Amino acid sequence: MLETKTFVFSTEAEMDVIDVTKDVADIVNESANTDGVVTVFVPGSTGALTTMEFEPGLVNDMKELFEKLAPRDHYYHHEERWHDKNGHSHVRASLIGPSVSVPFRDKRLMLGTWQQIVFFDFDVRARERELIVQIMGD
Repeated sequence: MLETKTFVFSTEAEMDVIDVTKDVADIVNESANTDGVVTVFVPGSTGALTTMEFEPGLVNDMKELFEKLAPRDHYYHHEERWHDKNGHSHVRASLIGPSVSVPFRDKRLMLGTWQQIVFFDFDVRARERELIVQIMGD
């Protein structure tokens, strides 16, 4: 059976990293499906989803990595069009991607012990974000 849910949350400006595992697990737990796969998707080009160990050291490592890969003060052609100073935000989000899929069994996400579903907000301003959660299973 296919089910689609959404949830909304607030983010801080630039490089806010949020653990959304509990939100996704709660939606899976309330689902009519017992076993299957859940896909989480961000509709937007400056947000991204992945899995990682959500702990302060690794969060800081990721922030430092993105500053090296796509620095804020670099010239981005994207800014010629919109003049919004977030070219680096789009590049960073594109490196990770907009979705993650996780299998579940007996209504429990099959994540590793130190693995969480994490949302990265790369945009230059605080905002409301919506995630789409689609469950396929039986």
